[in-house]
Amino acid sequence: MSKKENCSGNCETCEMADCESQSTITLTLDNDETLECSILTIYPAGDQEYIALLPLNEQGVNETGEVFLYRYKEEDGLPSLENIESDDEYEIASDAFDEWLDNMEFDEIVSK
Repeated sequence: MSKKENCSGNCETCEMADCESQSTITLTLDNDETLECSILTIYPAGDQEYIALLPLNEQGVNETGEVFLYRYKEEDGLPSLENIESDDEYEIASDAFDEWLDNMEFDEIVSK
């Protein structure tokens, strides 16, 4: 995971006034292809933490609007991602992410 100076990877709690770029992570997919993703947020849902990733093309742009959700853990200070295995768990994680998005939109409207 590459992080910019002083960036926690969680824009929700970011104190940087002028963030020009987001933290990224490189995923290795099942077919051994690598994919660079922007970290949108790390958030709690139920008794787990999850991470929302925005896949980027070679120019650093997300063309599809697709978001990847993974279970997130830190072990010995190192981040670890795990697949969400059940539909029920995915529902919990996606509902919490939708709530985060709603809060971000509300904050954006209020700050204008």
